[in-house]
Amino acid sequence: MLYLTLFLEVILGIAMANILLLANINCDRILRLDKPLQTGGRFHYQDGGLRLGGGGANTGLGLVWAKHNVSLVSEVGSDDIGDWILAKASTLGLDCRLVHRFSGNTCEMLLVMTPDGERTIIRPQRPIFELSAAPDWQPWDAFYINSSANGAEQWAQDAISHNPDCIVVAQLAKDQRDRPCHVLIASITDMQGRCNQAPWQFAQTIAGDSLQYFIVTDGDQGAIVYSAEGKQHVPAVLANVVDTTGAGDAYAAGVIHGLCQKMSITEAMHEGALWASFAVATQSSIPGEALKSYLS
Repeated sequence: MLYLTLFLEVILGIAMANILLLANINCDRILRLDKPLQTGGRFHYQDGGLRLGGGGANTGLGLVWAKHNVSLVSEVGSDDIGDWILAKASTLGLDCRLVHRFSGNTCEMLLVMTPDGERTIIRPQRPIFELSAAPDWQPWDAFYINSSANGAEQWAQDAISHNPDCIVVAQLAKDQRDRPCHVLIASITDMQGRCNQAPWQFAQTIAGDSLQYFIVTDGDQGAIVYSAEGKQHVPAVLANVVDTTGAGDAYAAGVIHGLCQKMSITEAMHEGALWASFAVATQSSIPGEALKSYLS
């Protein structure tokens, strides 16, 4: 089977990567409002039911469809919702063997959607996720961090130190915690009120000496990548916006895919922009059929 897989990769031009994701995986409850949110307003909603969500699913599934081997490190409760999440994710192709089960309930995430495609997320306070000892990094081609788990910084540093071929990509944390990585990603809203110096210098204080690129996304205005050599702008790929949930996760997935395919950083960012355009045009947080068809 291994030789058959390698043969297909050569014939089809596929370069499958082993990708480890440290990210949340959720059960999302969708509430669709009849009008935009306003303070003190009254609203009617339609219950959109449950769907798989969280950065782990939103980032991971596109990478699975791109023929990568994707393993998820996350945490869910030892209850029926936790069972549902793992069954759904595993059926869709994510390797969930590294997902930890804590004693307690997995609360639903509430996604409040307005007619203009914007969403408000209401979530319970999560239990603190303590990572165990870091894995053997030799099998991994890429490691992605989008989690507040304790120990993520050490895992990232270990990956950088022990496997020079492993690409470490991280989302800027909501707080000032370190994110050792090669590629740091943030949205323009993540930066508001936090960056009182040049963006490259700011990113270096977060990611350290291993940093090669700092990507700042700005919706339909595209994204800017900063590096020691300067900055470059990569336009967005415009789309008919239906649901913005998961767009940033899809963008990160496209960038990771591009880097694993040995694309330049701007080519990888264009790939991320394309994946994000498919995401916002789909009524779900996980990538839709349009992205799946494109990758096929």
